Amino acid sequence: MKIYDMFEKKITRDIKGVIKVGQKDDENVYQELDEYVVTEELEKYMNRFFDAYKRSLTGRTDNMGVWISGFFGSGKSHFLKILSYILKNQVVEDEDGNKKIASSFFTEGIKVENDTLKDKIAEIANNGNLDVILFNVDSKSTTDSKINKEAIKDVFMKVFNDYLGYCGSIPFLADFERKLDMDGRYDEFKVKFEEINGGSWEETREDYYFVQDDIIDTVVALGIMSENEARNWADHAEESYTLSIDKFADYVKKYCDKKGPDHHVLFLVDEIGQYIADDSRLMLNLQTVTEDLGTACGGRAWIIVTSQQDIDSITKTMGEDFSKIQGRFSTRIALSSADADEVIKKRILYKKDDAKSILENLYQQQETSIKNIITFSEGTPYPFMKLYENAEEFIDVYPFVPYQFNLAGSVLTSVRQFSSSGKHLADGERSLLALFKEAAQFYKDEREGILIPFNAFYSALDDFIDHTHRIVITQASRNTRLNNFDIELLKVLFMTKHVGGFKRNIENLTSLMISRVDEDRLELSKTVEKSLRVLCDEGYVQKNGDEYTFLTNEEQEAENKIRSINIDPTEIINYIAQVAFEEAIVFPNNKYRYSSRYQFAFNQKIDDRFYRNNQSHEIGLHLLTAYS
Repeated sequence: MKIYDMFEKKITRDIKGVIKVGQKDDENVYQELDEYVVTEELEKYMNRFFDAYKRSLTGRTDNMGVWISGFFGSGKSHFLKILSYILKNQVVEDEDGNKKIASSFFTEGIKVENDTLKDKIAEIANNGNLDVILFNVDSKSTTDSKINKEAIKDVFMKVFNDYLGYCGSIPFLADFERKLDMDGRYDEFKVKFEEINGGSWEETREDYYFVQDDIIDTVVALGIMSENEARNWADHAEESYTLSIDKFADYVKKYCDKKGPDHHVLFLVDEIGQYIADDSRLMLNLQTVTEDLGTACGGRAWIIVTSQQDIDSITKTMGEDFSKIQGRFSTRIALSSADADEVIKKRILYKKDDAKSILENLYQQQETSIKNIITFSEGTPYPFMKLYENAEEFIDVYPFVPYQFNLAGSVLTSVRQFSSSGKHLADGERSLLALFKEAAQFYKDEREGILIPFNAFYSALDDFIDHTHRIVITQASRNTRLNNFDIELLKVLFMTKHVGGFKRNIENLTSLMISRVDEDRLELSKTVEKSLRVLCDEGYVQKNGDEYTFLTNEEQEAENKIRSINIDPTEIINYIAQVAFEEAIVFPNNKYRYSSRYQFAFNQKIDDRFYRNNQSHEIGLHLLTAYS
């Protein structure tokens, strides 16, 4: 049976492994909700969140923060987005025009097995007295400067203004709109402005400096200000604008009060950890925003954020006293790799019944072979050496190997951390879901018996890899002294370059290149060893002990310069002798002590020369080097 025919759902279907918070993609909402996998772990975390949120519906609380953490690609952004759908409880429509409310995907059927959780979701989703503001903090910031990132309060204010229909990009103008709205004259102003200017206010307002006269004429015509007052405001509005955190909190409180005593506003913020990074100023700003919102709104304003790091590790690294923010974000959700595994198995790799039978027979026939050909060296961390436990897991994971989930997740994180281009991955450009889908799709025409080697994951990352890394692969592919296997092995060495704890020796690299259940491991190991020698000779890889390391373009240049330096062998031998006789082999007074009574001086010789002159002792120590 072909790999393509094994899966319950077509592997070639369009799957949004790419989850982009803040972008409008209403046409995909139905599929996202329909295919979202609620694992046992996610059920626990959903219970935790809805319990905490439910407490704010019945009383005052200042514990209104949720911190969602997990390694890159673990589904943090997706979980955040799903929460937003449930809370808003919007009506969604599929390609055939069938409509459902978002919460029904979780309250009906078997997606959620816990009946208590179903009741909580239904109760909160049907409440409807809330606003959900979902955004990526980095994309909403007006600057991408690492040195001068916009304060958290300013980003929150901008997003809040946008949500209310005010001009988020020009904060002082948004304040003007807010004042008109509170006085009940905002709609009147927009109508009059369009009469005078000819264009709608919403489409024209960002050109504020070009339409100042029309704004002045509008407020004067409506009697909102005198001409002198209007011109004075227009001239000094920007320089006189200030925003404090307590002022922002007050704006949110007044909005909630206006909408009703039980109204809630939820800020769902993606990648807050990446935005803050190691900037204690931004962390302090987030802490104060959370504190002031908690105090002012008493649980009616919530902040739910995602981060690769848990909040405790971030605050500990910064070395500041952030105990208050740890208290505010008392609801912690830590998504694990096991969670990602289950999602991929159920959403992509779920098999048809006839495929299950074929794979069960295959495992029974090849179980011994599979366990013998995929082995890892001693000391390799368990997540990187996880193999099939039984036939059931073989069926669930096939055509992949269990270790690949953890290793691929670590590769995603390292590419993002160590590649400037890879930082785009933080917007959800590639997730584990996308990596596994694309790899399976590439091998869809193969038949049972194949195993997808680790190098298959490279193609899904290629466009997001830094130029200094990608150019090495590109140049290598044009090198006529290298074959296709050499290039694929080089890709594996690149992907695992920054993965901590994984030893890139011949044994482990051979396991990563296994491509069949009946592979001849001995022959493959010889091929890997031969390929590594060629890659080292060509300067793409460096050998350190029994490990091999991928070299970037700059590292290759440095290595070539080192190789080109000509050092006199005499200098090398003299240095070896110095290290050997003065650091490694040390005798008190340069004498061999036979007993307390007898001590003998001895000659120190290396290759064909004495280390010290005038040595004529009866005994000696003679070292030989490769130059001998």
